[in-house]
Formats: sequence, C-alpha cells, structure tokens
Amino acid sequence: MLRAFIVDDEPLARDELKYLLLRSKQVEIVGEADCIEDTLEQITSVRPDVVFLDIELAEDSGLELAKQLLTFNPTPAIVFATAYDEYALKSFEVNVVDYILKPFNEKRIQQTLEKVHSMQRVPKKDNQATPFVIPVEQFGRIAVLVEERIVLIDCQMIAYLGSSEGKCAIKTLEREYKVGDSLIMLEKKLNHYRFIRVHRGFIVNIDHISEIQPWFNSTYNLIMKEGSKIPVSRTYVKDLKKLLGF
Repeated sequence: MLRAFIVDDEPLARDELKYLLLRSKQVEIVGEADCIEDTLEQITSVRPDVVFLDIELAEDSGLELAKQLLTFNPTPAIVFATAYDEYALKSFEVNVVDYILKPFNEKRIQQTLEKVHSMQRVPKKDNQATPFVIPVEQFGRIAVLVEERIVLIDCQMIAYLGSSEGKCAIKTLEREYKVGDSLIMLEKKLNHYRFIRVHRGFIVNIDHISEIQPWFNSTYNLIMKEGSKIPVSRTYVKDLKKLLGF
C-alpha cells in the first residue's frame, strides 16, 4: 500500500484526487496541505512514499517545494498534479516521477501508481550510487527543448542519445532531434527507464540493441536495430556485460 500526501490549495481538487487514489485500493492518504510550510511540517512525521503536488499554489511554488523534498531521506516520489502543462520541461529538473493534468483521469492515475510501484521494486544497496540502468515495466515521455519548442518524446521509441562537440541529439526509431539539453541533463531525465551509458558521448536504449561486435583493445560496437553503430568504451564495458550477461 502506497502512502500518499496531497498538496493543493484547491480543496475540491484535493478531494477529487483523494477519491481517485482511494478507488485504486493501492493508496493510503496520510496527509494533505495547501502550502509549503504545512507540507514540510507534516511530511517529516508521516513520511509518505509519494507526494502529489500542484505547481501553482496560492502563495507558494510547487517547484520550490519539490526541490526541498529532494533533500529528504528517504526522498518521496514526486508527482506534479496541475492544470498547467507549460511547466513540463522544468518539472524534469527535479526528477518528478510523473506529470498529470487536471481534470484528473482515473486511468491516468493508475498509470502513475504503476510507475511509483515500479520504482519501489528496484533494489538499492546502502552507500551505492544510482545504477546506470533502472528497469521498469512502464515507459513514459521526456520533455526536451527543440528549436525553442518543448517536445515530448516517447522514451520507448528512443534508440540512443549522443553528444559531439557540445551538441546533443536524440535518435528515435523515426527521426533525430537536435536538443538544447546536455547529455548529463538528459541522463537525469531518463532515470527509471531502460537506458545505459556506454561511452562518454552515448547513452543507449538496451531494448534496441540488435548485435554486440567485439572491437579493438577490449572495446565493443553496438549495432542498433535502426542501423546505427555505437561505440562502447572500456570504462563502461563491465556494466554492459553485467547487464546483458555476456
């Protein structure tokens, strides 16, 4: 049972979300608040697994509250539940699990709960850094800046991400996007998806690897299903072998 906390300055919106969460029979509502001060005061004692957070509160910023929640240990999963879609890009800077829009949809809420459950099933060892790959059952989308437009890209369609001479691109099964984000920033956005860094300049989707070819000096080349050839540097060979078992 997930322990959920709701932050929204509109009582009717809180009641609607609470109703849908309880209908799932997967959630226990452990608290609710309408401002940052009340949220921080309660969360330290109730320790929720997930916080559903509106972005525009009456006198506060949900984005600022999310940044403060990231300092908590353990850190609750954060889901933005808002009427505004223009904050999608900024939301991924604080590692949100999902971004759902009002009016709420029961099916969409269920998808969000499945994502949070998937995160909880990933084992973590004490004092261990975040792994290169975190497998989950659900793929989602990431928001990226493309020529001053915010584009939502289906993560399942991404073959790889590459960076060269300071420019970054996302190659999907259908097209290539030149993006304004750095590869490091994109790697953070792809947290919880089936991606692994194989080179200083490349991150690949393991579901789109069709062949692994030995190369010189203990390195490899990955042949992707859409035809690209991606180098694997010695730094990342061990992680790739452990993940794929070769």
